[in-house]
Amino acid sequence: MRVFITGATGFIGRALVPVLRREGHQLIAWVRSPKHARSLLGLEATLMATNTGVAALREALERCDAVVNLAGASILGGRWTEARRRTLVESRVQLTERLVRTIAEASPRPRILISGSAVGYYGDRGNEVLDEASTGSTDFLARLCRDWEAAAQVAENFGVRVMILRTGVVLGRDGGALGQMLPPFLLGMGGPPGSGRQYMPWIHLRDFAQLIATALLDSRYRGAINGAAPDQVTSGEFAKSLGRVLDRPAAVAAPAFVLRIVFGKAAAVLLGSQRIDPQRLRDLEFPFEFPKLDQALADIFKKGDVEITPLKYSGEPDTAAGGIYLQKRRPTYELRMRIVLDSPIDEAFRFFSQAENLGLMTPAAMRFELQDKPSAIAQGTTIDYRLRVAHIPIHWRTRIVVWDPQHRFVDLQESGPYRCWWHEHTFHQEAGRTVMDDHVRYAPPFGALGRVANRLFIAPMLRNVFQYRREVIHLRFRASAVEKRSIE
Repeated sequence: MRVFITGATGFIGRALVPVLRREGHQLIAWVRSPKHARSLLGLEATLMATNTGVAALREALERCDAVVNLAGASILGGRWTEARRRTLVESRVQLTERLVRTIAEASPRPRILISGSAVGYYGDRGNEVLDEASTGSTDFLARLCRDWEAAAQVAENFGVRVMILRTGVVLGRDGGALGQMLPPFLLGMGGPPGSGRQYMPWIHLRDFAQLIATALLDSRYRGAINGAAPDQVTSGEFAKSLGRVLDRPAAVAAPAFVLRIVFGKAAAVLLGSQRIDPQRLRDLEFPFEFPKLDQALADIFKKGDVEITPLKYSGEPDTAAGGIYLQKRRPTYELRMRIVLDSPIDEAFRFFSQAENLGLMTPAAMRFELQDKPSAIAQGTTIDYRLRVAHIPIHWRTRIVVWDPQHRFVDLQESGPYRCWWHEHTFHQEAGRTVMDDHVRYAPPFGALGRVANRLFIAPMLRNVFQYRREVIHLRFRASAVEKRSIE
């Protein structure tokens, strides 16, 4: 199936793209900046600029079987001034109206439209259990959701199957609501917003992406569907669960009046209560991978898959060039991660050996940008890219020193922030699956202060980056890191 996606570079879109590619779909991503999108999505989607005009949009839709519409400015991106409200309406309602008008003009048309909405449709309803048949509210957010849904449902008049996803809080590693919650929790200052008694519907990012992938192929998925896990928790219970996973206290509540001062009427997003029942998903027997909150948070924040330990370098060279590099640079730490992929070696190796896909496997906050696309990867190839670490721009040049297709490749840092960086990727087949090992030997900068810097900042940062890499690999290949012990 060929799928047209809006919002592909957002928090949810970046997870959905590898899932749909894993399922064999071809993707067209409608993006504001193709250059920026390429850095975030790699080679997983064909890119189309939003300013290319109506004719180009119609031609693209005529080539597609389905449309997934996830675009929309952040609801909590600032106070709801008149200008901000216009942005929220334009990025959701008006964009959806434009899409549906063009779908109506297309021949042939896409057969499916999956469009976003939010549980804000129901308004602040306290302890009332809300399923898809419950009425909507009348506040600004509810009206926004209602108009957004209505714009998408017009496509039914043209024979298109329409599904509306009323989404709760989507939980994942790299951004979203958790990205905003984490800083105070990590400082030991976390807690619920307001009283903590309001219900907070949620869903794991992996389940949400799989829900969309399932709906594309299953004609029973139509109309409004609550995109939330069955585990109904209050924001106070959510804060306690997050605190347990992070091993931090969760007792510092953010008073409602403070939130209203900071966010104005947008504070309703944090203080409103929606006790969501995903009745339709239960009827459809959708298989949640993470039906319970504790289980979902434990998966997102698990640490054991990435091992970082001190290294006593023996001086034994891997190659002549590598031996010289390692002897001169003297790595002091090593990082190891093993992942099992439900994919043939040739497919896995092709994905990991494409320089453009580095951006897809890098957290968005690091702003990865490939500087020069190499014509082909081979031994001796150099790759230049830029990224940010703690908001500091960094130029990195890597050189391929070992290139053994479908078995092994090694890259080293030729210039960049580390005194030494030697990254080995090995692949082998076992029990019908591909086993991929990441082995990094590195030495931090800062000389004698490197050990302190590594403990306080560098190792946690690397662990987060490689855990994010693990999650993208899981989405793309149905990978697993937990089977390490059984394979060794």
